[in-house]
Amino acid sequence: MAFEIEVNGEKRAADVDGDTPLLWVLRDVLGMTGTKFGCGRALCGACTVHIDGVATRSCITPIESVGASKVTTIEAIGATPIGASVQKAWIEHDVPQCGYCQSGQIMSATSLLAQTPHPTDAEINDAMSGNVCRCGTYLRIRAAIKQAAQSPRQGG
Repeated sequence: MAFEIEVNGEKRAADVDGDTPLLWVLRDVLGMTGTKFGCGRALCGACTVHIDGVATRSCITPIESVGASKVTTIEAIGATPIGASVQKAWIEHDVPQCGYCQSGQIMSATSLLAQTPHPTDAEINDAMSGNVCRCGTYLRIRAAIKQAAQSPRQGG
């Protein structure tokens, strides 16, 4: 079945079954490999994308549920003011170690800051709790989110 979805501001077509996870449409059909496969059960956060600005696990989101919503992936998040602030803070705090979880971490962090521009530690912990980092850079992640929240591009 043919589906048309908006990804990173562009209309894209995918001829797949309706129950095909968005993750596989992005990676295998559209060739956008920045979104990672981690667990396939929405437990690790590696596959996080934004659907209409909300952090969403793409591994369990069927393509048929996307409809007219706007999908944003890691490939485009740096073009937004919040995304650029988060990516800059990530680099300055040396957050990535192996890097595998980072696209999902960044997508969750940008969604948090869009909804809560100046989050508390508890709000950061809550928003990021579904993202697993095997390297354990959680303190750096929190520090980077706090820095991004203070960025002039963020409105802080």
